[in-house]
Amino acid sequence: MVTPNMMRQLWALVESTQVTTLLQFEDSDLVQFLVKRFRAQQSIDAQDARNLDTYIQSKLPLIRDLAADRNSVNQGSH
Repeated sequence: MVTPNMMRQLWALVESTQVTTLLQFEDSDLVQFLVKRFRAQQSIDAQDARNLDTYIQSKLPLIRDLAADRNSVNQGSH
C-alpha cells in the first residue's frame, strides 16, 4: 500500500521534476526514473518500492497531463 505520506512525496517529486524529463521517457522508463528518484530521497523497502511502481503506473496519464499543462504554461509565458 502506498501511504498518504508517500503519495505527497511522490507528487512533490513530480512537480519538482523538469517537464522535459517527464515527457521524454517511455512509460516503463519514467516509472523506473521516478521510483529511483523517490528512493534517493526516502528509504523504502522492496515491497513499498513495488507498491510505488504500481501506483505510478496507474497515474502515468495524470503525470503526463500535468507535465503537458506545465509545458504549455511555460511556453505561453515566454
